[in-house]
Amino acid sequence: MPNLHSLENALPVAPLKLVVMDSAKAMGEEINSYLVEFRKKINNKFSKDNAIQGYIEDSYLAKAECPRFGTGEGKGVFKESIRGKDLFILVDVVNHSLTYTVNGFTNHKSPDDHYQDLKRIIAAATGKAHRINVIMPFLYEGRQHKRSTRESLDCAFMLEELYSMGVDNFITFDAHDPRVANAIPLKGFDNYVTPFQFARALLNVEKDLIIDKDHLVVISPDEGALNRTIYFANVLGVNTGMFYKRRDYTTIVNGKNPIVAHEFLGDSLEGKDVIILDDMISSGESMIDTARQLKEMHANRVFICCTFGLFTNGLQAFDEAYEKGYFEKVITTNLNYLPPEIYERPYYVQANMSKYIASIIDFMNHDVSTENVQPSAEKIHKVLDCYNKRLPLDID
Repeated sequence: MPNLHSLENALPVAPLKLVVMDSAKAMGEEINSYLVEFRKKINNKFSKDNAIQGYIEDSYLAKAECPRFGTGEGKGVFKESIRGKDLFILVDVVNHSLTYTVNGFTNHKSPDDHYQDLKRIIAAATGKAHRINVIMPFLYEGRQHKRSTRESLDCAFMLEELYSMGVDNFITFDAHDPRVANAIPLKGFDNYVTPFQFARALLNVEKDLIIDKDHLVVISPDEGALNRTIYFANVLGVNTGMFYKRRDYTTIVNGKNPIVAHEFLGDSLEGKDVIILDDMISSGESMIDTARQLKEMHANRVFICCTFGLFTNGLQAFDEAYEKGYFEKVITTNLNYLPPEIYERPYYVQANMSKYIASIIDFMNHDVSTENVQPSAEKIHKVLDCYNKRLPLDID
């Protein structure tokens, strides 16, 4: 855990409680385990003070649930006191694996259902918690972040609604457009990025990469991902390129304008390894087409790094693309639900974010700046140095 000394003299805001919604159960249990481990290691001078209760616990998980009635209606319930607690509520709004019954019919939970359950839990706290913090890795309605025509502005409205309910801090990862925070300019909105975890995950599985501008290029699949691509490329000390998505704006298919062609802007890729960096894989059609074109431009190996692997059309297209040699690895985080079968795929690698989130929670609970846990360029350089010297990549 980074910068541990900054927590040793810090007083916690209030006793810590982690509320894990059913949608994020696996990740929540990992985060809780790390928090238990962190608190036992921290030599905090207040931890044994009688005035500070619950600093070191065997678990920080709060007993809470959202049961449903036969009509599909639901409610949020706490089965323990949360009075005076610093609540961190973790939710995965894109977990489609959970179901509930409506008049005998089975419904899969949509992002709307998960968001409604989140509000139910906040409402169940009824103003008794000391502070409420929401951790929503995949930003609800994050792609509906701006208004182009006469249409709803769902993401901005969601943020305003949560803060009107009493939320104090909102934490998300790799927001599709972080400028949506402008909807709540006087409120806390933290958007964390994942380049460090991507670098470590990739270097752990590929032992013969040469990381310099003559052998590696970082590619943005569209103009929206260009900023994160430029940052990653600059930290690695390599060149970058971009694909421009030419769309048919006269047609709408599944809520979006279909892509007519991908046009590449950049230098020659002949014989170079390529990292494609983006915030999400949705259906995967665009990503696979990008990888195919890179191979046609005689790129060597192609590695796909995306924060969120949604795979809305399943894995068959990726299986076929892998068999054709379009890419070597697909790296995503554990920030959202993934189909169990993906872990059996030879091309899949996971960048685990649980320890990082546990660190964020611990620092926020102590009211210490989370700059202490954010991955810096220096940190990534340390990983690269260890990789080049063939040392273990055990930097956190």
